[in-house]
Amino acid sequence: MNIAETIESKINDAIKPGVLRIENESHMHAGPASESHFKLIVVADEFNNLTRVRRHQRIYQLLAEEMAAGVHALAMHLYSPDEWSEVSEQAPDSPDCRGGG
Repeated sequence: MNIAETIESKINDAIKPGVLRIENESHMHAGPASESHFKLIVVADEFNNLTRVRRHQRIYQLLAEEMAAGVHALAMHLYSPDEWSEVSEQAPDSPDCRGGG
């Protein structure tokens, strides 16, 4: 199982999101790693009563092993279902890498 599949499995099992999108953005960054930068879009009822910080902490808790083993960056866009509707089901694009790519 690759890193993206592991991330998907862990989030699906723990949070049961209505929407889960994982984009490998490693190609946009400098360096040889092919699975080091990911963009996550997660929409879940669990986020209804959590602050943005608590949502991020929840994901980092789930993915602690992956972060320690080579995942360098996670661009996280974490929404409750109502918030996802408010943004017309669109997460922002990731910025270009400042280090080249």
